[in-house]
Amino acid sequence: MIQTQEFCRRRERLMAEVGNHSMVVLAAAPERPRNGDTFYPYRQDSDFLYLTGLNEPEAMLVLLPGREAGEQILFCRERDPDRERWDGPRLGLDGAREQLGFDDAFPITDLDDILPGLMEGCTRLHHLVGKDAGLDQRIIGWRNRLRAESKGEKGPGEIVSLEHLLHEQRLIKSRDERRCMARAARISADAMTRAMQTCAPGLNEAELTAELFHEYQRHGCPPAYLPIVAGGANALVLHYIANNQPLPDDGLVLIDAGCEFEGYAADISRTFPVNGRFSAPQREIYDIVLAAQHAAIDQVRAGRPYEAFHDAAVRVLVEGLVGIGLLSGDVDSNIEQGLYRRFYMHKTGHWLGLDVHDVGEYRIDEQSRVLEKNMVLTVEPGLYIGDDDDIPAHFRNIGIRIEDDVRVTEGDPEVLTERVVKAPDDIEQVMRG
Repeated sequence: MIQTQEFCRRRERLMAEVGNHSMVVLAAAPERPRNGDTFYPYRQDSDFLYLTGLNEPEAMLVLLPGREAGEQILFCRERDPDRERWDGPRLGLDGAREQLGFDDAFPITDLDDILPGLMEGCTRLHHLVGKDAGLDQRIIGWRNRLRAESKGEKGPGEIVSLEHLLHEQRLIKSRDERRCMARAARISADAMTRAMQTCAPGLNEAELTAELFHEYQRHGCPPAYLPIVAGGANALVLHYIANNQPLPDDGLVLIDAGCEFEGYAADISRTFPVNGRFSAPQREIYDIVLAAQHAAIDQVRAGRPYEAFHDAAVRVLVEGLVGIGLLSGDVDSNIEQGLYRRFYMHKTGHWLGLDVHDVGEYRIDEQSRVLEKNMVLTVEPGLYIGDDDDIPAHFRNIGIRIEDDVRVTEGDPEVLTERVVKAPDDIEQVMRG
């Protein structure tokens, strides 16, 4: 659980970055209609959640560094007993001050009347330019109205994107964030283990999907993304989400899934045999991917370039593919020419946090950025072997990905998701048990 003090510190840090005479404006996510008068489950905008802790729509964060009357302001919905009887409790203005640590709070319905006046002493306005065209226009309208009333003497002369400052701040995870991510990882790992234990010939992808959701829901956690539960050749589709086909009795099933806890995501992939035992060709490919993942995880260390773990995985994958005859020639030539991309076409990981593909730059000044303590990322090599005529029959339609969530420390990498087994002997034992 993220404490109120941490949200306050995050806002204070961002205000220090933008400096006095600046203004930050950030909007909550809107509710999204599903059909008729029903809505999708509400998920707060990650940037807004990071700075406020508020999980309600119809809200606006305003930060005014150096303002004597109060630097941290929240516009939100007022308490309304009639509406709350239908939709549940609201934080309200007093709650914004007392529970979330804001200096002041105003009704969201008063935003158009109050916000232009807050711009008066500001020379620069920061917000997520281009993310919401409607908000872009409102901000320009508020500024133009103020400048027209003051004959151009008041209001911000510059509008700046907030993205870089805020997203770089989010990239390094605090102690409380790491606790939330560890909790999401444990629940997601247990869900994956449950799917392994349930899997058997005759089942459908949907039945394993239900096992994942059961484990998430009993802990009060939503899925962090639509899961991939791909049996047999479906694993060759990287973003397969239909999850509704029969599992092949003698094939593999690839699951890529995770839940989120307090907004923080886990992201795990495991591949295992539907009947509980790897065939010799399946295990041969699996061992290559697992070795590549071990090599990659070993590169997730402070001071190493971000790209190092991808390069390590690619080298082991190519060595394995050459070894079993799916690639020919020497390893270095295959890497230089990118011939391996026929079987491995994606990168080996991504940042992880409030978003599954979390924010933060991967390259700085056209160079791979250096890993720092308390960054969290995924490590997920894979091999996807189709059914082309030049592929030996015993290797066709094998898709394998192994993914874990890894924290950069001062020493050895910390694998947050190690709770779910991945060695083939261990997988078979779990499935027998």
